Amino acid sequence: MSRPAEVSDVSDVLAIDSLLSFEELAVREKVRDFTRQRIRPGIAEWFDEGVFPLDLAPELGELGVLGMQLEGYGCPGRSAVEYGLAAMELEAGDSGIRTFVSVQGSLAMTAIHLWGSQDQKQQWLPRMAAGEAIGCFALTEPTAGSDPAAMQTFARRDGSGEDAGWILDGAKRWIGLASVADIMVVWAMTDDGVRGFLVPAGTAGVTAAPIRQKLSMRASIQCDITFDGVRLGPEALLPAARGLRGPFSCLNEARYGIAWGAMGAARDSYEAALRYAQERLQFSKPLAGYQLTQEKLVNMLLEIQKGTLLALQLGRLKDAGQLRPEQISLGKLNNVREAIAIAREARTILGGNGITLDYSPLRHAANLESVRTYEGTDEVHTLVLGQHITGLAAFR
Repeated sequence: MSRPAEVSDVSDVLAIDSLLSFEELAVREKVRDFTRQRIRPGIAEWFDEGVFPLDLAPELGELGVLGMQLEGYGCPGRSAVEYGLAAMELEAGDSGIRTFVSVQGSLAMTAIHLWGSQDQKQQWLPRMAAGEAIGCFALTEPTAGSDPAAMQTFARRDGSGEDAGWILDGAKRWIGLASVADIMVVWAMTDDGVRGFLVPAGTAGVTAAPIRQKLSMRASIQCDITFDGVRLGPEALLPAARGLRGPFSCLNEARYGIAWGAMGAARDSYEAALRYAQERLQFSKPLAGYQLTQEKLVNMLLEIQKGTLLALQLGRLKDAGQLRPEQISLGKLNNVREAIAIAREARTILGGNGITLDYSPLRHAANLESVRTYEGTDEVHTLVLGQHITGLAAFR
């Protein structure tokens, strides 16, 4: 497959590309080209102005990355590894763009695909896969982030019998895409435990307000949502979702993609620093010619190569139907933590220029603070792994 040589070509010391099939490489190059042509030229402006370019939604649908790993209903049905490679390339552009794909596909579409009725799937999934309809996933609350079992949003029965609807009250926070969503997947406590509901845009009693003045994920949309006596028909219920297994199954899909995506942000930060070090002269020779700079670059590369191998192993396990939650926690915890360290170290090579949006590392570092927090904090994933290796739960 012919393509221009890039920094990553000489940085793949372990020849990880040799572990990928022709089809997987083709998906990666297609998404890499999209990122180069459609994300990189505008991302500094989008981040600076705090906007998400909604016109990308149908383009991402045409690219085939929305609900990429889902089968049927207009979804691409690609492998887990192919989805991971796409997430890596999109986040090399910006975490906010990969987050859009994750919220749309791994969270909202997966919830409908796994737990929805045939009517719900046919109504929403084809349009969402094409980027014609946008979804959001409303789980986190102002007082319930890492402990969703403590959610206070409540749905009570409105009437009796099979035709009874629901009345929804409560609040959600940090909900991606909520203010522009055509359909909200909302998780609420009921007398029968946690259930999922589909709430269409424009439903009376629903208010979604974007969170302003963010220091991270600025080219993305996160919102506060309030539900005030929202009346829903019986068709709003996701019939197969009962208990926290419903939202957790979707969160694991998103966490898997993050393990790949974080390595995209790390790789882009490293490549920006390497290019700069090769061109920037200090004391009459390139920065790259100094031992301290080379040590920084080598340490970055070590973690990127290891983290990419980790993500690939998770993808192979997922494609084989063998991926377990503690393995996903290991990938998310390690790769995001290392990616932040790489982005920050890359910024030091850029010197003062690195604090401008002319260069990507500090933007990636800021974004990764959000990625480190959502879909399970470091502490939560540490305790998941701690329970796995000790057999003792230490969450409370």
